[in-house]
Amino acid sequence: MASKPVTAVIVGAGHRSLTYASYARYRPDALKIVGVADPLEYRRRQVAELYGLGPDQLFETAEELAARPQMADAAINGTMDQDHVRTSLPLLNAGYDLLLEKPFAVNETEMWQLLQAARGNASKVMICHVMRYTPFATAMRQRVAAGEIGEVISVQTVEHVSYHHMVVGYVRGKWNRKDVCGSPMLMAKCCHDLDFITWMKSGVAPVRVSSFGSNMQFRPEKAPEGAGTRCLVDCPIEGDCLYSARKHYIDHPERWSFYVWAGLEQIENPTIEDKIHSLKTDNPFGRCVWKCDNNVVDHQAVMIEFEDGCTATHNMIGGASKPQRSMHLVGTTGELQGVLHDSRFVIRHIDPRPGHEYSEEVVDVDVKGDMDGAFGGHGGGDVRLAADFVNFVRGDECSIACTNLEDSIRGHLIGFRADVAMEEGKVVDIPTDW
Repeated sequence: MASKPVTAVIVGAGHRSLTYASYARYRPDALKIVGVADPLEYRRRQVAELYGLGPDQLFETAEELAARPQMADAAINGTMDQDHVRTSLPLLNAGYDLLLEKPFAVNETEMWQLLQAARGNASKVMICHVMRYTPFATAMRQRVAAGEIGEVISVQTVEHVSYHHMVVGYVRGKWNRKDVCGSPMLMAKCCHDLDFITWMKSGVAPVRVSSFGSNMQFRPEKAPEGAGTRCLVDCPIEGDCLYSARKHYIDHPERWSFYVWAGLEQIENPTIEDKIHSLKTDNPFGRCVWKCDNNVVDHQAVMIEFEDGCTATHNMIGGASKPQRSMHLVGTTGELQGVLHDSRFVIRHIDPRPGHEYSEEVVDVDVKGDMDGAFGGHGGGDVRLAADFVNFVRGDECSIACTNLEDSIRGHLIGFRADVAMEEGKVVDIPTDW
C-alpha cells in the first residue's frame, strides 16, 4: 500500500476537513481525494473542481456514500460535532477507516457507540487532536516520555479564550447552545487541553473529576444601558462597544471569515456592502452579544485525580484580551512550564548545591520544521496530522502525537463527567474498564 497514495473521501466539506484534505494537493503521491459527501451543492461543486471529481463521486449524505461499494481507503469526517457519530457509523460499517474531527462525540452514549463500531469492524479511527502536532506540545511530550522530569505528579493547564474567539464561536456562533450543537463548552473548546493532560499521563487512567463554572458575562442583564439587539440596526452605543459586529467582522474582514460569512458562500467575492447587509439582516453574527440565545459557560475550572495519585487542573476563561494556552507539569525530579503561543518552555531541576536552588534550561521550539508553511495552521500541526494519517492508514510507523480513538476516550470522559460534576455539584467517578 505504501507504493500508492491513500485514497480518501471528504465527509462534510467545511473548513477543517478541507484543510486536512488539501494535503493531497501538497503530496499527491501520499493522499488522493476520490469523493465528497455534503448536503450543500456548491460545496460538492467546490471539492469536485479542486480534485477533478465526476458526478458519480459526489454524494449528499454519508449514508448515501456508505450505501455504495467502498470507493476509498478512508474518510475524512469534518462534519459538525453533533453529526460526527451519526455519519461515522455507516462509514465504519462500510469498511472505511476514519480521520475524525474532535470532539468525536457529544455525549457518552455516542462515544461508546462509536467505540463499539470501530472495534466490531476492526477499523482504524484517528482523532484530529491537532494541538498534539504543534512542535511545542510534541517537544513537551518527548521530554516527559524520556523521563526528564521523573514521575508526573501534577499537570496544570490554562486556556484564555480571546474575546473575539469567545463571541464568534460560543456566544453568537454555532457552539453557543449545548442543546443544539450537542457539545458542552468544555468539550467544544477544550478537548485539546483535556487530551494534552491525559497524553502527558499516557497509560495512567483518570478516576475522579470535579468542576465549577457558569456564564457570567454574556447575559441580557449584563448588557450596557441602551444596547440594541443588532449592532448595525438598532444600537445607539455600537460605536463605543468592544463587541460591535462592525469592529469584529467588518474592520477585521478576514478574521473568522469561514464562520461569519458562511451564509455568503454562494456569492463569489462578496463585497463589504454584501457583508454589512448580511450583518443587518439574518446573519447571527450581527446580534448583540448580551442578547443572543447562548446557554454555554464562559468560564470553567476542572480538577482531575489519576489512579496513581497525580492531580491535574484545567481552567478555561472566555473573553480574555489575548489568546493563550499555558502548561505547567511538575514531576518527581523536575518540571516543565511554557506557553503554546510563545513556542518556548522551561525545564527546571532541583539543584541543592550551595548557592543554588534550581537549574533551568530554556527550550525554543522550532515551529517551522521541514513541512510548516505548506498549508493550514496550528503552528504546522495541520500538515503533520495529515501526514501522520497517511501513515496511520497504511499501517506504517506514526509519530508520538498520533491519536487513535482509544487514546482519545480518556480526555473525552473527563470532559463529559466534568460537566456532570459542575451541573450536579459533586465529585464524579470516571470509568477505567472499557
